[in-house]
Amino acid sequence: MFENRHFFKQKNVPMPTELHPIVASNMQELITQAKDIGINILITDEWRSIEEQNALYEQGRSQDGSIVTNVEGGESYHNYGLAIDFAIELDNGDVIWDMAYDGNKNKQADWMEVVEIAKSLGFEWGGDWKNFKDYPHLQMDFGLSISELQRGKRPPKEKDA
Repeated sequence: MFENRHFFKQKNVPMPTELHPIVASNMQELITQAKDIGINILITDEWRSIEEQNALYEQGRSQDGSIVTNVEGGESYHNYGLAIDFAIELDNGDVIWDMAYDGNKNKQADWMEVVEIAKSLGFEWGGDWKNFKDYPHLQMDFGLSISELQRGKRPPKEKDA
């Protein structure tokens, strides 16, 4: 568990408690650009505490439900405010994770249109991962590994910093 790794952590480097400002800005731009082409997206998750991550990890293991993550608290980019999850929101308010849905009727899956916008904004898509594919997941790691983040490294708060 992450709590046992405290000896690796640099002193006086607190864990983030909110979405990184560049990620937050790019998330808003993603929502705007998707809306401009007729796609409403809902951000279903962003910054997540270590406790929340551990609870998600236990889902499908010691708790009811399906497994939704393979990482414990402190091992997710969500814990560092560097990741978001999204879904498609229909006009009637329903939320779907249908990767083939074409609500804007342009013969392209809305999901993949959102992914392309996200990539153009600098996000990495969990659907491109070789192992555990996480289709709603978008992250900006700023070139930092989870190990570096655990040791206290943090990305700059502003672009070009």
